[in-house]
Amino acid sequence: MASGPRRTVVCCVLPLLLLLAGAARAAGNFYQDVDITWGDGRGKILGGGDVLTLSLDRASGSGFQSKNQYLYGRFDMQIKLVPGDSAGTVATFYLSSQGSAHDEIDFEFLGNASGQPYTVHTNVYSQGKGGREQQFRMWFDPTADFHTYSVVWNPTHILLYVDGTPIREHRNREAATGVAYPRSQAMRVYASVWDAEEWATQGGRVKTDWSRAPFVASYKGFAASGCASQDAAACARSNGAWMYQELDATALDRLQWVQKNYMIYNYCADTWRFKDGAPPECATK
Repeated sequence: MASGPRRTVVCCVLPLLLLLAGAARAAGNFYQDVDITWGDGRGKILGGGDVLTLSLDRASGSGFQSKNQYLYGRFDMQIKLVPGDSAGTVATFYLSSQGSAHDEIDFEFLGNASGQPYTVHTNVYSQGKGGREQQFRMWFDPTADFHTYSVVWNPTHILLYVDGTPIREHRNREAATGVAYPRSQAMRVYASVWDAEEWATQGGRVKTDWSRAPFVASYKGFAASGCASQDAAACARSNGAWMYQELDATALDRLQWVQKNYMIYNYCADTWRFKDGAPPECATK
């Protein structure tokens, strides 16, 4: 008699677990989706959970992290950056695992003096090794309104988008080059605003003007569609659209347009830094 109810529970719970491992969708409410992890009150959730602001003053910055960890997925955040003289400040939106051999996918927004453009700094870490920087200017004022910044991460591609336009493609070339690719460590989504005046603005030549504090960046529209699991085998069977996403011919044209007109630094082209030749992943087509 007891075997019947057990079979019912198993048949209902297993599909639910597979569904959760396959594609977890953030609800779009900061109260439900994230924890403010530092800043002593400088991070604030407003509008019933629709908006989250992070602020920086001389004493501290602030930051938050997602409640879930993900192994592959698509992650979108709308951000309105610190306006005015934001020199020395950095606002971030990134994915990261933990430990010295961590994986990480970065958007960092480097502030500047009034009237000067922001620098969008991107990087990819695998097994604790980064140094894969690409930097861009934007074709709009990122402080005037919210804009959407997106990360797509799957077993073959990491794609970074701004308002739906691709700005960076990082492919899994581990088999061809031996260069590690983020594929086995679950990552949380993080955001922060912090002081980096020693390097952030014009190489540290322009310092933070603390008389303008607090410096405030606003976040909304967080959406995470991904595999909320640390089980690499289970996540490899995910069937979300992001799992197979790559750039088609039209998207590649847009990527080339951005990189031709708005890229200001590419580690693959830095012959001063890599005097013996570019890193191996740069040479692989």
